Amino acid sequence: SVADEITVIRGGTTVTTVRPSDVTARQLAELMVGSELPSPETRESTVTDVEVLDVAGLSLANENGRLVLDGIDLTIHKGEVLGIAGVEGNGQAELVETVMGMHGPLAGTVRLGDEDITGWSTRRRREAGIGYIPEDRTRHGLLLDAPLWENRILGHQTQKPNAKGILVDRKGAKADTRRIVEEYDVRTPSIDVMANALSGGNQQKLIVGREMSSQPRVLIAAHPTRGVDIGAQASIWEEIRTARDNGLGVLLISADLEELIGLSDRIVVMFDGRVTAEIDPATATPELLGSYMTGEMQEAS
Repeated sequence: SVADEITVIRGGTTVTTVRPSDVTARQLAELMVGSELPSPETRESTVTDVEVLDVAGLSLANENGRLVLDGIDLTIHKGEVLGIAGVEGNGQAELVETVMGMHGPLAGTVRLGDEDITGWSTRRRREAGIGYIPEDRTRHGLLLDAPLWENRILGHQTQKPNAKGILVDRKGAKADTRRIVEEYDVRTPSIDVMANALSGGNQQKLIVGREMSSQPRVLIAAHPTRGVDIGAQASIWEEIRTARDNGLGVLLISADLEELIGLSDRIVVMFDGRVTAEIDPATATPELLGSYMTGEMQEAS
């Protein structure tokens, strides 16, 4: 059955009561959030000709010897969001993990600016300027049973403000965690609460704030708004757009086709471990992307 009326409560206070027939889903969401929802649409192009990440001929085999990445070529420029579209399980996760140094490729190279980083450790890549929003925040992005300020350090334990020499700088990490909580609107009573006490959206905003705070040259963003509420989604979209406008290169993997089309300057499609198409977001539709993602359409070789 459908309710006759919907009461909207925000911040513990009733803000309005509406009839379902009088509002759209988007209007209702805006009432819940308290402001007009921004769309993920990009602004004017900020893409430069400066290459910040180049992947050439990247191949990777699984434990059974089957190629899960097959000759991947990708280039990301300063000020560019490169979106990766594909049905999950077609090599996107392996691409991210190989770029991050979690897997050694069978063939190919990864370059950060002018440096070949193919043989570098994940830690060294992070220190050189690769930010990382992982696909699964609870497994790879957070220590759930640790306080927020310790999670600020995670992945950046050798860098300021988290370290002084070889020692952890607790004071610096705590102060910067307070800044992130304020700037990224992480809803928490304290930086000393455990990460598992936060909602999914607030956990994700903490991760985004942590990664952006390291002033990366490249951001690897895997499903950055998966499982978050609509308010957190809008906030994360805005952070990515602003960082792009300021020169960040972003590799965006997402199953949200609106997000891909709206945020990306270019979209490439992965199918069966290969790049099978490049599509202009200005002319892309979810239906067109879907036909490439399922292998129904492929670009001529």
